[in-house]
Amino acid sequence: MDLNQVTLTVDDMPAAIGFYEALGLRCIVHTHERYARFELPCGSTTLSLHLGDRPKDGGPLLYFETEDVDARFAALSAKGVAFEGAPEDKSWRWREAWFRDPAGNRLCLYHAGPDRRFPPWREEGRRSG
Repeated sequence: MDLNQVTLTVDDMPAAIGFYEALGLRCIVHTHERYARFELPCGSTTLSLHLGDRPKDGGPLLYFETEDVDARFAALSAKGVAFEGAPEDKSWRWREAWFRDPAGNRLCLYHAGPDRRFPPWREEGRRSG
C-alpha cells in the first residue's frame, strides 16, 4: 500500500496555488477554482487543495522532508514564506522549522535522515492486521 494524496482545505485558491508552487511543487490539475493537485519534487504522493471554509486548528500537519533544512528555510524566507521560528534540533533527533500556508494549515520543513523510519526506539516485530 502507498499513500496516494493528501488533500487540504484552502479558502483562497490562487494564493494557495502560488504558495505551493513557491515551495517547489508542480501544479498538474486545476479545475474551476475549486480543486488543484500537485506533484512533489520526488516520490509518488501528491498534494491536493480543495476550496472551502478556512481550516480550523487541529487539522492535518504536513511534513516536507529536505536534506538541508537551513538552506531551504533561507530560500523560502527570501520568497516571503513566514516561519514560526528558525530551524531547531528536536529531542527526537529531527531538525524542524514550522510555517503555515495562506489558509492557516500547519506545515513543517524537516530533516530526519534514517531516524525518519528507523529511530533507535522503533518497535521491531510489530505487525498490523
